Amino acid sequence: MMAMGKWRNLMHLFVTVFLSYFASLVVNPTIADVTMEAVCPGKDECSLAIYLSGFQQAIAGIGSVIMMPLIGNLSDRYGRKVLLTIPLSIAIIPFAILGVKRSKEFFYVYYVTKTLTAMVTDGGVMCISGSYLADNVGEGSRVSAFGILSGVVSAATVCGTLAARLLPIATIYQVATVVAVVAALYMRIFLEEKEKETTTTASTLEHPILKPASASASAGGGPIKNVIPMPKDIIRLLKSSVTVSLASFVAFFNSLAEAGVQAFLMYYLKARFHFQKDQFADIWLITYIAATISNMVLMPTLGLLVGEETLLCIGLFAGFLNMLLDSVAWATWVPYASALLGIFLFLAAPSIRCIISKQLGPYEQGIGQGCLMGIASFANVISPLIYSPLSALFLSDGAPFYFPGFSMLCVGLAWFIAFILSIVIKFRPFFSRDAATQRSQDHQRQPCLLA
Repeated sequence: MMAMGKWRNLMHLFVTVFLSYFASLVVNPTIADVTMEAVCPGKDECSLAIYLSGFQQAIAGIGSVIMMPLIGNLSDRYGRKVLLTIPLSIAIIPFAILGVKRSKEFFYVYYVTKTLTAMVTDGGVMCISGSYLADNVGEGSRVSAFGILSGVVSAATVCGTLAARLLPIATIYQVATVVAVVAALYMRIFLEEKEKETTTTASTLEHPILKPASASASAGGGPIKNVIPMPKDIIRLLKSSVTVSLASFVAFFNSLAEAGVQAFLMYYLKARFHFQKDQFADIWLITYIAATISNMVLMPTLGLLVGEETLLCIGLFAGFLNMLLDSVAWATWVPYASALLGIFLFLAAPSIRCIISKQLGPYEQGIGQGCLMGIASFANVISPLIYSPLSALFLSDGAPFYFPGFSMLCVGLAWFIAFILSIVIKFRPFFSRDAATQRSQDHQRQPCLLA
């Protein structure tokens, strides 16, 4: 009965995540056209639009670096449902602004609002959802569960992209607003908070890196200090094992590449092949149909056979190949063909989240997933500093040599570096929680099992 209750809760979580990501991703194929029409009407190439996108990504990333560990830590202490309400609620505002009007003035209001809210919304939903999943799923089934969670996001992207392909731009933002409201309401009504284990019970199962809230309070720490994770705590967590440290570096380079694709691929394709909303929608549709199959089918199956570290290597190398093909694209069909590599590319991110989650104790899941999203946010800050000037330069007439896809090749190199680092990650056999006493004798955290 308890197991059925947990899986019912996970189904409510998956529905919430689906609705939330549908709302945010249905607007993705249109944002390049909306931005270009607002700042450079009638043009197919616009450096200002690229720089605006990069600046927004950087500012939102700086805020997220701080906010993600904080939100994760708060969810460890006050519950996942309470904290999940925050990103779901404020995500509604930017959609509503463009749902009213998309003039130049409204675009800049949206731009400022989106920049501020993205500090919480871009990683907040996935951070808390991953923590909730780890609370309710045992380690043996976690690789499948993380795969399904990523598959839900991919399915939301497919549905959102298909909707964007069929709906006019004016309607898209109104639909996004309504769905975002439904996501917040659904979560508040149906999702159940998991009861926290007592400190005594938890201590028999795990020796946490970070002290639980009750322990911190008894040690004399003030409420602010207990809520805000200290840098030394974050550093201690990221250095808790070689596996966590290497996985953190892999997560950084993977996120660096993902941020580059999300911010600049559409502008590259628009300048190179004059793609518009429908072509962008087709590209994302192919990519995320492949990703849905990957996360829903391949990861739960292959994860039990070869382990999450092998899936991680496959996904990272597929990302490199994807960008290599896009950078030298010689015809309009090449980006469509390379998008099929999404069936392997999207194995990487859930594999990293699974690896990290298996290294953490019951009071560390929130801050652990928050640190992981913080690393991704930091990559979002660095990415535009690298790729915005490259994209603008090599898409302009003043490029030092003719290679419009040079910035895409550089994105691929970030994935290749992550791939090299992922090969170095070596796992020793996993010891179950029942072996916690034996593990505590040498005071070392054991790396994750190849499921």
